[in-house]
Amino acid sequence: MVDHRLSGSKWPAMDAVSTFPPDRTTALERLQAFVPRAGRDYAAGRNFDHGPGRHESVSGLSPYLRCRLITEEEVLRAVLGQHSASAAEKFIQEVYWRTYWKGWLELRPGVWDQYQRALRSRLDEMQTQSGLRDRWEAACKGETDIDCFNAWAQELVTTGYLHNHARMWFASIWIFTLGLPWEPGADFFLRHLLDGDPASNTLGWRWVAGIQTPGKTYLARTSNISKFTEGRFHPKWQLAGEAPARAGPPVPDPLPLPGPVRPDPALRTGLLMHEDDLSPGYAFAGCDAVARAVLAPQTGFTPLTPAPHIAGFRSAASLDAQTRHMPAADDCSDVLRDAEALMIWAQKEGLSQIVTPFAPVGPVADQLRRFAAHEGAPRVVTMMRATDRAAWPLATRGFFAFRKNIPDLLSALT
Repeated sequence: MVDHRLSGSKWPAMDAVSTFPPDRTTALERLQAFVPRAGRDYAAGRNFDHGPGRHESVSGLSPYLRCRLITEEEVLRAVLGQHSASAAEKFIQEVYWRTYWKGWLELRPGVWDQYQRALRSRLDEMQTQSGLRDRWEAACKGETDIDCFNAWAQELVTTGYLHNHARMWFASIWIFTLGLPWEPGADFFLRHLLDGDPASNTLGWRWVAGIQTPGKTYLARTSNISKFTEGRFHPKWQLAGEAPARAGPPVPDPLPLPGPVRPDPALRTGLLMHEDDLSPGYAFAGCDAVARAVLAPQTGFTPLTPAPHIAGFRSAASLDAQTRHMPAADDCSDVLRDAEALMIWAQKEGLSQIVTPFAPVGPVADQLRRFAAHEGAPRVVTMMRATDRAAWPLATRGFFAFRKNIPDLLSALT
């Protein structure tokens, strides 16, 4: 079979990691700089995509929230320290969109598995359908006839970031104008976005395609693109005029979250940090550990080759977190890539228990599940944040039903 890997770009890569330095200090500085603009300024300007390096109308915090170098709770507390909930309503809702997506997928983990199986099937189809493969390669390389789409492909590949509005336009053009299946588009994003995660990315693409909310699609329009790019792009007569919903499996019923668990202080314990939560102090508090390690899988979110800046950002962010949560006197050199490496580490250290922050649906959770299935694997205690445990079970329907709970969720922060 032809190798599925594709570079995704004809342009030399910019240093995406220098655009978003992967450390908590930078994240807090950017949060502090943004907070004064989180109210009415954000509401007025948030939909405008001014182009690469000019995204001052939005926070730019998403790569840090993705790995939880800073947390949603910290961001909301900072914003509410300078704005009322009503003045910062639009930004607060954007933060809770991320929470909602994660909760929705956590209650329906099979959707992630469905997506991964479908993605592999679509990539296999491209090996036998030359026209489909050519359109896919042109889209990934930014070599279509649509200037705005090409510009967004270039920005994504070189900076690891796209404005949220541009993501919606891009996904719509990918599906309805270029006629490509949505799964390889979602994969293209995950392979390049510094803030890409299984929940927001997968479910966002499903929504554009008309699968997430059955029959409801998103159609990119020339007038909308022209307005919110301030005339930089005007793809008249180039875009699809309709967006028929794509077929997909039925939306599964929500499952309950796992119940709370607590570490057993009598057991020989190892602490495991991972790239889904690099602020694990809440999980590690009070644990008397004999060993510490980091789980950082390099595979599991794409069958293709991710952009180098993905591993670069997450590795550096993990090292930054180790300096705060793993004492310098400890040997923190154990970086584990998969369940097998985790088992070897646990046996080497003679562990009876591993304590780790809760990993939402995705590659880390997949590896932890595989590890737990090993014969003789020690007990794994996954500690869920109180804010997640309060919010995620509310994601049983659409976001508009979920957002009615935001005032109560905010009141729990104060």
